[in-house]
Amino acid sequence: MIYWHLFLAFFIPNIVGYGGGPAIIPLIENEVVGRYGWMSSQAFAETLALGNALPSPIATKMAGYIGYDVAGVPGSLIATFATVAPSLLLMLIALGTLYRYRESVKVKSMSQWVRPVVMTLMAYLTWRFFDEGVTTAGAVHTVIIGGIAGVLLLATRVHPAFVVCFGLVYGALLLG
Repeated sequence: MIYWHLFLAFFIPNIVGYGGGPAIIPLIENEVVGRYGWMSSQAFAETLALGNALPSPIATKMAGYIGYDVAGVPGSLIATFATVAPSLLLMLIALGTLYRYRESVKVKSMSQWVRPVVMTLMAYLTWRFFDEGVTTAGAVHTVIIGGIAGVLLLATRVHPAFVVCFGLVYGALLLG
């Protein structure tokens, strides 16, 4: 039964989510943390942070890691398959249809309505991580890490992997 649950935990968010890995992370979190309880919110946030430091799509990395954590190598393969295969098939079907009707006003309008939904999901995820940081590390440390990360990312154009490493080192030295 665990393999079926793993399949569904990654299949459903990848079918209903639109916008790539960052947009479906809250949906995956709902399944992994909320529905099945395989991880805590903090463990999920740490997995996401480490996954973002590595190259390749975040959803497949998280599926592979969480699947392995829950059910070993078979779990990793099932979760990764559930993440990749259905999305690929639906994308090919959708692209064929969109290409056929690419000049339609309705298709162009539909694309414009998707952006606010993705923005809302990203804002929700940011709020959840901020709230989790305040709860576990405290408001001062959360603001310090967030502020320094913001400056590094926006003003100095430091690679995000180094920013994540900074956060990990800060946490290990001052919070651990």
